[in-house]
Amino acid sequence: MRHQRHKLPRLTWTLSAAIALSALALRPVAQSVYPTGTTIYDPAKAWNGFTVLSPLAGQAVLVIDMNGAVVKRWEGFNNSAGGPARVFPGGIVMAASGANAPHQESTAIVRRDFAGQELWRFEARQHHDWQMESFPAGYYSPDGTPSFDTGNTLVLTHVNQMQPNVSGVMLEDDRLVEISPAGSGNKVTWEWTASDHIDELGFAADARKAIKDGGAVNTARGSFDWLHVNSATYVGPNRWFDQGDKRFAPENVIISSREASLLAIVGRNGSIVWRMGPDFTQSPELRKIRQIIGQHHAHLIPKGLPGAGNLLVFDNGGASGYGFANPLAPEGRGAFARATSRVLEINPVTLELVWTYTNPRFFSTNISSAQRLPNGNTLIDAGNPGRMFEVTKEGAIVWEYIYPYFGGPANANSVYRAYRIPYGWIPQLTAPAERKITPPANGEFRVP
Repeated sequence: MRHQRHKLPRLTWTLSAAIALSALALRPVAQSVYPTGTTIYDPAKAWNGFTVLSPLAGQAVLVIDMNGAVVKRWEGFNNSAGGPARVFPGGIVMAASGANAPHQESTAIVRRDFAGQELWRFEARQHHDWQMESFPAGYYSPDGTPSFDTGNTLVLTHVNQMQPNVSGVMLEDDRLVEISPAGSGNKVTWEWTASDHIDELGFAADARKAIKDGGAVNTARGSFDWLHVNSATYVGPNRWFDQGDKRFAPENVIISSREASLLAIVGRNGSIVWRMGPDFTQSPELRKIRQIIGQHHAHLIPKGLPGAGNLLVFDNGGASGYGFANPLAPEGRGAFARATSRVLEINPVTLELVWTYTNPRFFSTNISSAQRLPNGNTLIDAGNPGRMFEVTKEGAIVWEYIYPYFGGPANANSVYRAYRIPYGWIPQLTAPAERKITPPANGEFRVP
C-alpha cells in the first residue's frame, strides 16, 4: 500500500523495466478535467447496496449509496496508515486508528458503533490489513455472518529486527499476529514472521542477492521494508479443503507481497504450503497467467458466491520484483513492467485462469481491491485514481463512481479499498431510492 508513488528497492528493476516505465511517464494517461461521483448506474444489472470506502486522505470512513450520496461518515480513523475499513451488521465499523506515517502503520484497530462509541480496541504496529476468522475474506456472502464473540482476529503488523539471512541491515519485517475473540483479553494465540521463511518463498540466487544488496540503499527511514506484505486473509471454508486438500485449511492465511510479486499460503505450523510467483515462467500454467506484478487484495472467494474457492486478486502492474535475469517479459513491455492493471480469478489448484478483467485504460499503480458480488458481478476499486466500478462477467460496467474528495500532500482522491454491503447491514439508515444514470456519449459531452 504505497500511498505516494511507489518507491521500489533499488536493484529490483531490470534495465528494460526502467526504460519501459520511463517511456510510459512521457505519455498522457488521464484528462485533467473529469466528472466525479456516480457516472454510470444500471439498477437492474448492479448488485445494489451501500459501498464502504477507505479513502487515504482525511480521517474518516465513508458509506455511499448507489447514486454516490454520502449517507454515513465516521470520523477519527486513519485509512492511510492501516486500512481497510469495514462495516458489519448493525452499523458497526472497524478500522485503523492513529498513524505512524513513515512506516504506513496505525497504532490500533478500533471497533465503534453507529454513533461512534468505541466498543473494542487492539493496539499494535498494524499495517495494511486485518481479518476476522468468522468473516474470512472481509466481505459479504449470503452464507456467512461475522461474529465478534467467536473466532480469532488476524492482524498484519510490523516488527523491526536483524536477520542476516535476508540482509545486513535492520528489517522492517512483516509479522502476522492472531488474537483471541473479543471479551477474552486480546491474547496472542499465534504469530508468524516473514523473514524466518525466506528460503520457502521461491527466490532464485540473483533475487536473494538483490534483496541482500537492496537493503543497504533503502534504510533512510531506519529499516528495510523488504517484502511489503499488503494483504493477509484467512483462507476460509472452501471446496478444496472439503475435498481433502489440506493446503487450503480454513485457518491458514494467504498473503500478498507487493515488493516480490508473490502470493503464498501460510500453514498453521508456519511453513509455506502453497505459492504463486515470484517467477511466473516456472510452469505452462503460470506462463498462461503471465507475470503478476505488485498485486493487492489476494483472497479466496467465500462460499455462497459465484466462483467460490477461486483466488481473486488485483494485479496492479507497474514495476515490481527482485532479480530474475531472464524473466518473462509481460505484454512485451520488458521484465516486470506493465502499464495496465488486471483483476484475475484463478483456480488455485489447477492454476487455470478462470476470468479476467482488463482494459488499456485501466491502471492503478498501487493499493486497490476486488470483491465478488452475489449476482456474479465484481466490484473493483482502482484505488490510485479513486475509481470504483462494478462489472459483469462479460466485462460490462453497470456502476461507476469517481471519489470526489481530494486531499493529502499529493491532493489525491485515492481510495484504499471499497466493499459493497447489503442495505440491511446498517438498519439505522433507510434504503435509498435508486436512480438510473446513463452518461452521455463521449463525443457528445461538452463543458460550456
